[in-house]
Formats: sequence, C-alpha cells, structure tokens
Amino acid sequence: MEKVWVRSYGEGVSRNLDYEAITMSDVLKRSTSSFPKAKSLEFAGNRISFKAFDEQVNQVANGLIAMGVAKGDRVALLLPNIPQVAVATYATWRIGGVVVMNNPLYTDAELEHQLKDSGATVLIALDLLVPRMLKLRPKTGIKTVIVAHIRDYLPFPKKQLFPFVAKDKHRNIPPEINVIEWSTMLKTYSKRAPSMEVGIDDTAALQYTGGTTGVSKGVVLTHGNLSKNCQQGLAWLPMLKPLEKVVLGSLPIFHAFGLFTLNMCVFGGWEMVMLPRPTAEEIMKAIARNRVNLFPGVPTMFVDILNHPKVRQYDMSSLDFCVSGAAPCPVDVLERFEKLTGAQILEGYGISEASPATAINPVNGKNKPGTIGLPFPDTVVKITALDDPDKEMPLGEAGELAVKGPQVAREYYNMAEETRKTFRNGWLYTGDIATMDKDGYISIVDRLKDMIIASGYNIYPREIDEVLFAHPKVVEACAKGVPDPKRGETVKAFVVPCQGVTLTEEELDEYCREHLAAYKVPTLFEFMEELPKSAVGKILRKDL
Repeated sequence: MEKVWVRSYGEGVSRNLDYEAITMSDVLKRSTSSFPKAKSLEFAGNRISFKAFDEQVNQVANGLIAMGVAKGDRVALLLPNIPQVAVATYATWRIGGVVVMNNPLYTDAELEHQLKDSGATVLIALDLLVPRMLKLRPKTGIKTVIVAHIRDYLPFPKKQLFPFVAKDKHRNIPPEINVIEWSTMLKTYSKRAPSMEVGIDDTAALQYTGGTTGVSKGVVLTHGNLSKNCQQGLAWLPMLKPLEKVVLGSLPIFHAFGLFTLNMCVFGGWEMVMLPRPTAEEIMKAIARNRVNLFPGVPTMFVDILNHPKVRQYDMSSLDFCVSGAAPCPVDVLERFEKLTGAQILEGYGISEASPATAINPVNGKNKPGTIGLPFPDTVVKITALDDPDKEMPLGEAGELAVKGPQVAREYYNMAEETRKTFRNGWLYTGDIATMDKDGYISIVDRLKDMIIASGYNIYPREIDEVLFAHPKVVEACAKGVPDPKRGETVKAFVVPCQGVTLTEEELDEYCREHLAAYKVPTLFEFMEELPKSAVGKILRKDL
C-alpha cells in the first residue's frame, strides 16, 4: 500500500518515529524533574506547579495502596475538569491501576453498566454526585468512595456550594462503605513516590465509548497506546517547545480527546487551563485571562463563540491555532473563526479505539478545510468497500475508514464478538465513511450507521448539514433519515434558527434545492431551540 499522504507532511515532521518506551506516569516524573516550578494546571486562578502536581499524585497513589488497590485494579472517576481528575488519573497509573472514566451527566443506568462492567472497586466522585452513587453502589462492586470538592482547589475561601458530610446520619451510609475526603488523602499520605513496576504493555485505561451506536463499550488502552499517541502528536508539532504554550482544557478529560489533551500537556511541559463548565463566555474569558495559545475543541464550541453577543469584547489574539475534533466542523465555521481570531482551526480525527488521535491537518503544511488532514506518523489507513472489508477503494471513492498504528487498542473489554467485528487482522474498522484524495488528505463523509438510503440512493447527512450550516439564518442543523412508505427513508432536517430572525420551511426548501441534488433535499423540517449534544459537544443525531 502506497502511503501517498507522507508526501504532504509539514516541514520537520518525521515519517517514522523511534518510540520511547515510557509510561505516562514516568513522563510526569520526568517533566517534574526537568521543570519543577513550571505551571502544569490552572483552575479558578489557582496555579499548580509540576512539582506540586507530582507530589499530589504520590499522595493519592499511596492512599490508594493503603485502601488495598493493587496493580490491575480498576479505579472509577466521576469528575468534571477540576484538578482532582488529573491527579487521580496519574495516581492510578503510578501504582499500575486502570482508570475508568465516567461522564458525570450519565444516568444511573448508564453509570451502573460501566461500573459493573469495569469491575471498579474505588470511585472518586464530585461531592454533588456522591449521594446518587451511594444509592447505586449496592448494584456495583464499589467499596470505597473518595469525595472531591471544587473548594479543595479554590485559592481563597468560598461558600460551600455542594456540601457533603461523609458521616451525616441522614446519608444512611452502610458501615461497610469507606467514604474518604479528598483533602484527607492529601493531608495523610506521603509525597514520596510508591515503588511499583508498571510496564508499557500494561492496561492503563478502560475508555468507554459514548454509546452512540448501542451500549457503551470499554476500550482497553495500554500505557504504550497512550504514550505513543502523544509522541505522534508531538512529532506533528516540531515547532512547539516545553514551557512555551498554554493549552485550554475545555474538553472533558473523561472523554478520549480531553484525556489526550491532558497527556500532551504533561509530555510537552505545557500548562493546562481547566474549565469545568466550558460555555462560550467562559472559554473566551479563559483565553483572554490566561493568554491561551492552543485551543482544542469541538465544532459546537466554535459555533457558540461565533454567535455569542459578547464575542468582540474578549481579546483572543494569543491563540496560535485550534484543533477541532469529535465531529465534522462546517467549512463556514472554520473560515469565520479564522477571520475573527487570526487562528486557524485544524480539523483532525480521533476515535476512542485509537487513543484517540489518528489524523490531523498539518500545522506547517497545507491545511485543507473540510478534511481531517493526514494520518499521523506510523499510522496506516485504507478506505474499504462498504460491502467487502477486504476490498480497498480507489482514491476519491467513498468507503469505510480502517486504521492501523501503535495507538490502536487491542480489544473491547469482555466483548469478544464486538472485538471481532471492529478489530480485524490488525486493522481498526472505524464505522466512518471516508474518501482520500491524491495528496492523502482524508474527508469524513458520514457515519456508516447514519447513511440514509432513499429510493435506492445513498445520502450522507453531513453533506446536508454543511449546506444548512452555511445559511445565514441558521445557527445549527442536523439531517437524519426517517421512515417513508414510498422511499424507504426520507430526509428530515432539524434546524436551530438564529435568535430573532424569521425562517420558514419554504425558504429552507428553496435554499436546499439551489445547493443539493433533488433526492437529497429534506422533505421535512423541524425548528428547534437547541440540538441534543453529548458532554463533549457532539450533536447526537440518534436522539433526534
């Protein structure tokens, strides 16, 4: 297979890498040794140095050992972007434990599935969520709950917004449940690193998929997967040096994209500005206040900023570039954001099963808006026929995107049949429909399961989304196939109009007919105040 994409790599980017066999825990140790006083985390005005970060990791790691957590045991996290999620992740890795990330917005049924499926015995949760988790606990294997408060890291006294008294008799806590305060962990246990042998091939995380196509699956990621993916990311950015960058932590760390961002900051010696509630205004404030250079985000974040009434009030000139992932970003949004800030948005592509980053537009090469760029070093891709995974499609023709590389996971946890379907002969079959051009740039056409088949025609909803996004009166839009007695399926568009404007179905129909083939034009329109989104900001087509 010819790797046509390597010819388009940016200047200074290596085609193949000599990987360092180092775990992320040891990366933190090395960064701490190299620049102990440098800032690693910023939260609500409180800046934490690499030295303090590493010491707290040791304290929590020693506390977990005291609780009986051994190598290979699962530690579940139920936390927003506050310092505890970073510290707890690296503490678990330091003792050879396995991190199980959970979305705080999930329902009890969703959390019950992940806690039971993973076999987690320790849960570190935000105080606001602890009462729910204690009620849920008898259905899971959780034995110890560590309670984290936002106030634990506030630089000055604040009102206790989410009070939780561990021994309150009204909580009805069973005596066999061990409930510990995070602050107690930091007061009680040693700052010296525990002695634990952790290998590059040991499991580091069970990264649960979003469940967009069914029950969430636990992706088994090794230390090598995570570490090598960061090394690929750093190789893609040869111009970035340690201590030079401030990165916005607006993506939830429980999501694969957010975890990758945290790990890249630790590897690169950069400061991460943590945002637990990444609204458009909070993002703009954080960029202006902290002079943020790198902004990894998702399309809805850029859309919300562009449409915010105060967008011109904040200085975002410090941005060097942004990275957009998790969902396709409309070209119109890319162009408007660059015009506003002067910073390019580089579209990339990731998937939980690949740690997650696999492709991105080059920083110091040609950026092709509307594509996800080029495969990372040592990442091989192919476009396979939709009806035959062993048949490779010619350049320019659509098929399923398959990926191979050192960042690709080995399996799903306890799901042999799903593993066989997705991981075949070393290839990860992504479920995304894509094309590749002659220069090696990949374009995601749509999700395989989102494709609409109407009167025998294959219709890709993303193409319709792009057209509707470009309408001057539309904030967001999402097309979907719905049952139709004659066509089998027909296209329905869900549209969020700009505030204060008048928009009619007739106007949208006429507009679509100007820009789409007749069989692709939506036959149904529904106007909405907002579209359903995941915690990371991805529009949930399945919920419409």
